[in-house]
Amino acid sequence: MAFGDFVIRKKSDLIGAINEYGFLPFFENSIEGFSIEEHVDPACWWHSDTGEWRVWEWKGPVIRETGCAYGKFFEKKACYISKEWFPDFANYRRDGYDFDARYDDGLASLKDKQLYELTEANAPVLSKQLKQLGDYRKGGNKGFDTVINRLQAQCYVVISDFVYMKDKYGRPYGWGVAEYSTPEAFMGADFTEKVYDRTPEESYERILSHFCRQFPNVEIERLKKFIK
Repeated sequence: MAFGDFVIRKKSDLIGAINEYGFLPFFENSIEGFSIEEHVDPACWWHSDTGEWRVWEWKGPVIRETGCAYGKFFEKKACYISKEWFPDFANYRRDGYDFDARYDDGLASLKDKQLYELTEANAPVLSKQLKQLGDYRKGGNKGFDTVINRLQAQCYVVISDFVYMKDKYGRPYGWGVAEYSTPEAFMGADFTEKVYDRTPEESYERILSHFCRQFPNVEIERLKKFIK
């Protein structure tokens, strides 16, 4: 099914697009037209009176209602991936390894191992709490964003919600704070029973074929580069 013309005006439109197309990046990227940003009604993209993104406020509810994966999966930018497609995508990006096996084979650093294990042990855990647990602060450990983004790209960590802080009157304020989890903890059996069903190569070919159907006019080498 080719990636179609659609307009996102409400949360249900966004959920429908994620479920229909399987992969839906948030921001404009190297594949023209392949983002929420390019398909959202301008009135839902930005509140001129409040200076807030309406579609941004849907992120937590969409993740909770669909159980989809959300994280920086492509070109270091955020993307939704449906429950149907994420096991194959994770299998490919993990190259068939669970994290312990990856580390044992020398394919992950000690920094990655430490942050992964903190996330796994405390999931779901807010980013600010994760930083405190890992002593990521001035004079302490460095590189939190680099490591957490790499763990997302390799599909060992996902963003499982966005939580708004509340003032003393119980009113939410500010941007939603990312809550991290492992796919195993967040998705449960829907993920764990499927993620290694195929070889990584089979998962890759399945994903590539899916992208080729959606973008028949995009050169296959560009699609391969994007998926990688």
